[in-house]
Amino acid sequence: MFNKAILGVFLPLFFFTSLNTYAQDKFTLSDGSIIEYYLAMPRNDNASSWPLAVFMGGGSGNKPISFEAYRFVGVELAEQGWAVVVPVSPNDRSFRGGNVAKVRELIAGLQTRDEIKQGKTLLAGISAGGMSALEIARQNPEDYLGIMAVPAIVRDNARIDTLQGMPIYLRIGSEDQLDWAMQFDETVEKLQEAGAILDADIIYGAPHMFGMDWDSLGPWLDSITD
Repeated sequence: MFNKAILGVFLPLFFFTSLNTYAQDKFTLSDGSIIEYYLAMPRNDNASSWPLAVFMGGGSGNKPISFEAYRFVGVELAEQGWAVVVPVSPNDRSFRGGNVAKVRELIAGLQTRDEIKQGKTLLAGISAGGMSALEIARQNPEDYLGIMAVPAIVRDNARIDTLQGMPIYLRIGSEDQLDWAMQFDETVEKLQEAGAILDADIIYGAPHMFGMDWDSLGPWLDSITD
């Protein structure tokens, strides 16, 4: 679990010493609305471009929530060799329903940058963000490398069959305050029936929000980019 007091001291220094780029920016969508986002690039002088990961925060996906997701997971993910974007919801709603198309449009815009690779994208998210990742992937599964849901649950079977062959990394804390651990087995069953390539586990003692287990997540990330 994160010690926020310690992170608050060291993260500002970490941003500028470990990352090639730390930025807050915005993108104008085709309907004229604006979506803000946080972006991190890994420091690697030998690489000309990096694969893109879209990481979505929990709850409404507003700016404070998105910045927390950026600080506590997005930055670490960038250190694993990903260009990481954390979008801010333009209407204080998670990236589900009508907001799904906004994420796809943002991805297309970001992949015009020289330092970001074109092609398939990693979808990731915490809580409602994890569920957003699962919903977005159901719409156009061919566009995505995999899904990192930390945590997420599956509440319905709508288009879940489109996740056949999709690599999914799923983690839920055993002490989840929303009782998502009680829905772990059902979620796993639905994803397995859909034919997803599932790496799922309960993190014992962990609450709804938890730190990443890079010992297991790192190899999984490597496996989807091989």
